[in-house]
Amino acid sequence: MKNGPQPTTLPPTKYSTNNCTSVSIYCPAEFTIYGYYPNLGANAFFCAFFALCLGIQFVFGIRYKTWTYMIALVLGTLAEAIGYVGRIMLHSNPWSSNGFEIQICCLIIAPAFIAAGVYLTLKHITLELGASFSRIRPKFYTWIFCLADLFSLILQGAGGGIAATANHGSSMQQTGNNLMMAGIVWQVFTLLIFGGMVGDYASRVYARRSQLEASAIKLMNATRFKLFTSGLVLAYLTIFTRCVFRIGEMAKGWGNPIMQDQTDFIVLDGVMITIATLCLTAFHPGVVFPEMQMHGKTNPIGEFTTAEAEKVHDGESPPDSERQGYFRAS
Repeated sequence: MKNGPQPTTLPPTKYSTNNCTSVSIYCPAEFTIYGYYPNLGANAFFCAFFALCLGIQFVFGIRYKTWTYMIALVLGTLAEAIGYVGRIMLHSNPWSSNGFEIQICCLIIAPAFIAAGVYLTLKHITLELGASFSRIRPKFYTWIFCLADLFSLILQGAGGGIAATANHGSSMQQTGNNLMMAGIVWQVFTLLIFGGMVGDYASRVYARRSQLEASAIKLMNATRFKLFTSGLVLAYLTIFTRCVFRIGEMAKGWGNPIMQDQTDFIVLDGVMITIATLCLTAFHPGVVFPEMQMHGKTNPIGEFTTAEAEKVHDGESPPDSERQGYFRAS
């Protein structure tokens, strides 16, 4: 998918492209890292889509008071939208250093924020279905996976910044590439551990389904909850697919055949993160999992805070006079 005017003559073999700033007979698009003109239509669509989701996440976050979820998704969609602005700049000028720096930094780190939105929901699901079925206290899911995600974000952000500003083919660019690779590999590892812990919790709930509270059974049978969990699973799978693709893309260095295949990038990065963001926006917890808003709150009828709800993990129970309010909130 190489769009835009193409040079009719390639430069002399000894000519250096290190100082190229725009396309010319001596600086063809084929000699850039990506080797093509980024497709304007596809990148404009992605930019508009993520900008729209940014607005929706912001409105929903305020409306339903899902503050941490809102911050994660707003940062993720904002980074995606800005990243595709960078690719639009590369369509106009494949040699644009500003466009390259913007898109490589933003599109590398954005999925880490979106993945954080998935991680944040596990604590609340376990509190609703039963904290006693979890091997660890529900609050630890948030701490473990969000901190791991932050570490991945730091590695990828640092690597992207170094690679984007270093000279092509330099040792500094390779260092940046290695840091990005380490960050993405760590992200894949974190996703695998997360998937394993979700699978373990689900199997424990299923094995002890006779012990579930009536409220948990009702929730599991609710269409809205099935949509919510299905959306989370699809978001998880698409983010995982994107990260695996990025490892393959970066493994052979800058300008390799995978990196210069625009169709692969559009499908395995752009489309995958679009699907993940669509799931996390269309099936927003404020709409289909309102119980998430209740954790960490109290009210006059005796609903328990998240900390109190987590005591169930240690076999503790709330007073009988407050059990009804507790199970409604937890």
